[in-house]
Amino acid sequence: MPDLANERVDHRFKGLPPDAEGLTVGELAAQRRSLFTGGFTTPVLALSAESVEHNLRLLEVYAERHGLAFAPHGKTSMAPRLFDRQLEHGAWGITAAMPHQARVYRVHGVSRIFLANELVDAVALRWLAAELDADPDFRFVCYVDSVRGVELMDEALRAAGAARAVDVVVELGAGATGRTGVRTEAECAAVADAVAAVPTLRLVGVAGYEGTMPGADGERVREWLHRLVGLAADFDKAGRFDPAIGEIVISAGGSEWFDAVADVFAEIPGLSLPVLKLLRSGAYVSHDDGQYREKTPFNRVPEEGALQPAFRLWSQVVSRPTPEQAFTNAGKRDAAHDLHLPEAQVVRDARTGEIRAAEGVTVTGLSDQHAWLRTASEADVEVGDWVGMGLSHPCTSFDKWQLIPLVEADGTVVDYIRTFF
Repeated sequence: MPDLANERVDHRFKGLPPDAEGLTVGELAAQRRSLFTGGFTTPVLALSAESVEHNLRLLEVYAERHGLAFAPHGKTSMAPRLFDRQLEHGAWGITAAMPHQARVYRVHGVSRIFLANELVDAVALRWLAAELDADPDFRFVCYVDSVRGVELMDEALRAAGAARAVDVVVELGAGATGRTGVRTEAECAAVADAVAAVPTLRLVGVAGYEGTMPGADGERVREWLHRLVGLAADFDKAGRFDPAIGEIVISAGGSEWFDAVADVFAEIPGLSLPVLKLLRSGAYVSHDDGQYREKTPFNRVPEEGALQPAFRLWSQVVSRPTPEQAFTNAGKRDAAHDLHLPEAQVVRDARTGEIRAAEGVTVTGLSDQHAWLRTASEADVEVGDWVGMGLSHPCTSFDKWQLIPLVEADGTVVDYIRTFF
């Protein structure tokens, strides 16, 4: 397993102090430098240590309270250090979407992986077969959503000489015009029949993803979740689950509807085997100041708690050409912008070090390497000041940074989060 603390700091990692060149990540972390006075250059993305810890604990408690197992989607951060923290906070395993992600997980010691996709790549299946055969403690589950997919998986696994069957769950599509997944219960049964007909696969449950359902609302999501649970019950009644599997997997739940998942999964009827009720939300670990601030289920159930946004992108004002306009040195290469523009939140005064609210400052656009700021009459910014921005959409924030400082509230950098996209 790679020792991330021993990786050398160098030019690959933007924002880090130039005089840290050649230090290991562990050595740099031990210096506990200030983000503001310790030699960091702008732009630099920071994660709040306190907010990350709060969010990890909140979802751990939520899952325990509602009797859910938790396999957070690792594609959000692709950060093994955060995977470790999630597992320490009770996660059953880590969810992946692509074979490459699963390979990263395995290299860094993740022993349970839920692949939320149908895996039909023969090369990836050969790798998977070798991983399963080499490690009897490795648990892997993936989707199947077509008879053709089952044929391709069986062909590749036979060619690889796989000794262990691959555990699969039939994916029920979330609506007739949703993303992936089988559209009808009859088609689901046909896929399950195809799985039963081959020795290389083993049916262990059902799953799906409600987050891409067109026109999703609470009623429609719950209706689909009831269909998913009903499919599992029908499969069980028909004797499709071999008792040797030990438990039936029923999985759903992104970061927008896990309250609905908790409600419906609480009503799962008694089946012939225990049920692993597997939630897969991933964005919670950092939360955000846009997409998930607006859509988190905790807005609907505030009595359950509240997530805290952990990202702050610091950039420097490099131009103030008019009283109504300013530019900082962070752009599309640094900030998520697929859903919302960054949000100017605070200004750190270059003269005094004081941090104040970014009153009258609005991000109106991004170039590749610049943020366009509109500055109202009350805005107090000048060239040299640092502007701290909140970001929207964690998945496209993490992937722009390879080594992210984890920063305490007073600005002390206590660790670094390595990503592998």
